[in-house]
Amino acid sequence: MWKLAEKFGLKYSDLPTMLWSVSTFLKVLCVNIDKRDKKRIPIFFYVLTVVGASSYSYVYIISMVWFVLVRYPQTDDLLAAVIVFSLGISSVIGITKLIYALIYINSIRDLVEGYLVCDFQVTQGSRFHTNLTKYLREVKKRALTFWIVIMSNGVAYATKPMILPGKHLAEDLYVIYGLEPMHESPNYEIAMALTTVGVLFACYTTANITAFFITISGYNEAQTLALSEELLLLWNDAKTFYQETQNQIYNPQDIVFNVKAKLINQFIKDRLKDIVKRHAVNINLLRRLDNVYRGAVATEFLILIVALIAELLGGLANTYLELPFALCQVAMDCVIGQRLLDANDAFESAVYACNWENFDKSNMKTVLVILQNSQKPFTLSAGGVAILNFVCLMSVLRSVYSAYMTLSTVLH
Repeated sequence: MWKLAEKFGLKYSDLPTMLWSVSTFLKVLCVNIDKRDKKRIPIFFYVLTVVGASSYSYVYIISMVWFVLVRYPQTDDLLAAVIVFSLGISSVIGITKLIYALIYINSIRDLVEGYLVCDFQVTQGSRFHTNLTKYLREVKKRALTFWIVIMSNGVAYATKPMILPGKHLAEDLYVIYGLEPMHESPNYEIAMALTTVGVLFACYTTANITAFFITISGYNEAQTLALSEELLLLWNDAKTFYQETQNQIYNPQDIVFNVKAKLINQFIKDRLKDIVKRHAVNINLLRRLDNVYRGAVATEFLILIVALIAELLGGLANTYLELPFALCQVAMDCVIGQRLLDANDAFESAVYACNWENFDKSNMKTVLVILQNSQKPFTLSAGGVAILNFVCLMSVLRSVYSAYMTLSTVLH
């Protein structure tokens, strides 16, 4: 049991194990991303998902709509309406991602298979494999950090009423439809149960689907960085290869024809072919990933922008646990995109620094092809409109703050 649990840690950072870990968690949500896995999802998970989704939908969608459209006109409590709206809109991201994953499950399974096939072609124990695993460890650390932050946020929000003195709910201003008065039994106990289940379901969904996105895109990043190291060491590898094979030259007359240059350039030619192939496959996988996820990311950004504005209008004193939940999601998507851009920049720099001036003309042409490929967009986008990077993050935050200041002025 402990050995199985270790696979979720940083000790096992190869792609198959990482995808197995994510797939295991996603099965709780009745989502199977691996088409090779023919095991049936247990009935218990279906029941758990239905209970969680039902609790969440009743508390944060149905009750939120009722509170904003029906109760607010009766009470004229704008602050309560804004806080309740921000709760509902910020938490809906996880459900949106889950629905999207279920709709495009076949495309996601094909994509996962493509990544696994690509990884299967890496020679175990090689330097490339070692470097790839090293960078995948950083990717797994990123995914684990995000998972822990989101789940801790949900647990903190759900347990906050239990820590505060007196009888409290997760949000005292919130009235769940059909459970008035909220602080009297058995309404209070029902509200607590529904809220806790709904919060944990929303956080669990968001944490695991985003962790999958981090893992799958992180493999592109790790591949690119590992290929960069191969390029930087290519010339030294070629000279080492010659030193190891020169004693095997049987015909002394071959020296006239510059055997050293031939051997070195043949070695470089073979390695460059492998790098070109891996890089082309990597670009193709990233494009497929972008095509599958760009719609979901665009929808997520629109919802989260509205959520952030509503949370700021509700006041940080009232939304200090909601704001990190929304902000982390926007930030992580942009971090993923920026890391891919940084990896591609490192690869492009490695092409320039691979001592190509010492190669023969044929290999120089191959290097030129690699350079041209490295200068093509290596990005993820939100709906094909905005490129995910730190500039995008700053633009979103600036837009949110501008909208908040404008609405705040109007409301006051």
